[in-house]
Amino acid sequence: MTNHPFRFGVTLLTVGSRSGWRARVQEVEDLGYDVLQVADHLGLTAPFPALVAAADVTSIRLGTFVLNAGILSPAYLARDVADVHRLTDGRLELGLGTGYVPTEFEAAGVPFGTAGERLRKLETTLTETRALLAAEADHPQPPIMLGGAGERMLRLAGREADIFSFSIMAGVTPGVAPQEALARRIQVLRDAAGDRFDDIELNLFIAALGESTEKVDIEIVRQASGLPEDQITQLPGVLIGSPAEVADRLRRYREEFGLSYISVLEPHMAAFAEVIKHLR
Repeated sequence: MTNHPFRFGVTLLTVGSRSGWRARVQEVEDLGYDVLQVADHLGLTAPFPALVAAADVTSIRLGTFVLNAGILSPAYLARDVADVHRLTDGRLELGLGTGYVPTEFEAAGVPFGTAGERLRKLETTLTETRALLAAEADHPQPPIMLGGAGERMLRLAGREADIFSFSIMAGVTPGVAPQEALARRIQVLRDAAGDRFDDIELNLFIAALGESTEKVDIEIVRQASGLPEDQITQLPGVLIGSPAEVADRLRRYREEFGLSYISVLEPHMAAFAEVIKHLR
């Protein structure tokens, strides 16, 4: 279904010391990951400084997963993206989202607004930032990742994204089996993208990983979805089984859904590296 090779990303959550950060960055590459990612939440790592520091000790790609466009100025964002793109030798992947944590908007002095208002702010930020980057002498244009699960976001991604990341909620539609819910969202993206669909790389965010239901930590997913445990363990973004079994599942996702870019959080980094070995 896809001509995209497997790629694997991991999101590191905190910096710590300079030497500690550099050591963890090197571990990401040594474990076989293709992309080091940094989220954008207060209390976690500051994305751009961390990615620039990482560029000195790794040759892999570096991404924001994802920036909160709701609190960003296109002028300042374009300035930062341009220089981070240069300082990472063109390895930056620019991930953008609408933002979803009200307290972070409050801390920035920005109204949280409705989902529609946040999506329109994302679209405006993306359009204006791209125009400003295109006006630079060296035209720094990193690939754009958009992330989420809503239909309006999927339609925007169909028009604008190079990469789309399906959140854990992409497997949640009341009364619909989780994989069917994901398949329907992929179809929305396909319809919106038209002829450019095959050029969009599909990313799946893995929120939980474990060899059995007893060993997998689903608390983050429970809080995000409100679903009972038996439904959570069926979600596409929850992987349960041995490394070989999980690898087989991801091969099926790639064949059936076109999902070829898989991202995990730092706590799952070492365990998922065992899965990567089966997919290289």
